[in-house]
Amino acid sequence: MRALINGNYAVSYAMMQINPDVCASYPITPQTQIIETFSKYVADGKVTTENILAESEHSAMSACIGASAAGARVFTATASQGLAYMIEVIYIAAGLRLPMTMVVGNRGIGAPLLLHCDYSDSFLARDSGWIQIYCKDVQEVYDTTLMAVKITEETKIPVMVMMDGFYTTHGEQVIDTLSTKQAVNFVGKKPKWPNMLDSKITFGNVSLTDSNIEVRERQWRDLANSSKSILGIQKGFEKFSKRNYGLYESYGLKDANTVFVTMGSSYQAIELTCQELRKKGKKVGCLRPRVYRPFPYNELRAELKGKKIIVLDRAISHGAEFGPMGLEFQGMGREFYNVVYGIGGRDFGLEEAKDLVGKFLKGKQKKFQFYGLRKDLKN
Repeated sequence: MRALINGNYAVSYAMMQINPDVCASYPITPQTQIIETFSKYVADGKVTTENILAESEHSAMSACIGASAAGARVFTATASQGLAYMIEVIYIAAGLRLPMTMVVGNRGIGAPLLLHCDYSDSFLARDSGWIQIYCKDVQEVYDTTLMAVKITEETKIPVMVMMDGFYTTHGEQVIDTLSTKQAVNFVGKKPKWPNMLDSKITFGNVSLTDSNIEVRERQWRDLANSSKSILGIQKGFEKFSKRNYGLYESYGLKDANTVFVTMGSSYQAIELTCQELRKKGKKVGCLRPRVYRPFPYNELRAELKGKKIIVLDRAISHGAEFGPMGLEFQGMGREFYNVVYGIGGRDFGLEEAKDLVGKFLKGKQKKFQFYGLRKDLKN
């Protein structure tokens, strides 16, 4: 089916097709529409999901943990301060190796209060042990939501699916959806995993000095190795949809001497800029990490060897020399630059992309800089 929908509706529609056992949630801008739409599916009898409208995000994630620990297929959504409020139990979900899918409508964290997109919320959880996948548009959000259910149940690692607040959550796009039968056949029947209804299994046990580092090493190793499952499931999805996904997306890398790296919806503006410059004979390329955890270090080092790279960060790592994603690219390429852009939802469209790329092609730039600062507000 072809449909004109936004990212929030795409998530709700995908989960309606899957019909999870439990959805525990608390509304927060810009993801509220996901829960409103899914709750309507429940009320209309289109799904048989146990829909838990919790009193807080902390409670919502706690309910998800309990449901998954009992063997249920679980889904939730959040954003911004809501994700920050969940953070204590997000670590528990990963440490207990509980399958669940959570969609995040990326929104910056206050203070000051802000409603619009940056990645300071999901980057807060980057070391929590969850798989993290960032989407560039509505089509990818729909597809990734379906794939995330299969990924989390195969790896026994919880999965976050990210989309840009308002740009993608509320931006409409014509997309192709699977039929409900195709979606169900792709995801498959819920597998049985060890759960707390099995008297042989213990949850919440203590790991002291004699065992904790071994537990963490196993968790770290399994997350690193999960890229194999992610790639395999994406390949399987291609058979249903004819749409291909990888750990990252790129354009013009093979012979590029300058590469611009960014995530989410802004990649589209960077790619269009690079395509225009290619027609003028400029050897520029671009790259978008799609799977941020586990990060594809080896693959990207090989791709970027000998190239000048400019990493665009839609978040700040306070007190660090570079932004959060910039820190991931240390030691890659022959020359490295880092730019913080678009935080708090500051627009970054084609005009801004052309301006930023042009500056780096013209001459020397600072190793680290903020792009688009207003002179009237700069101290």
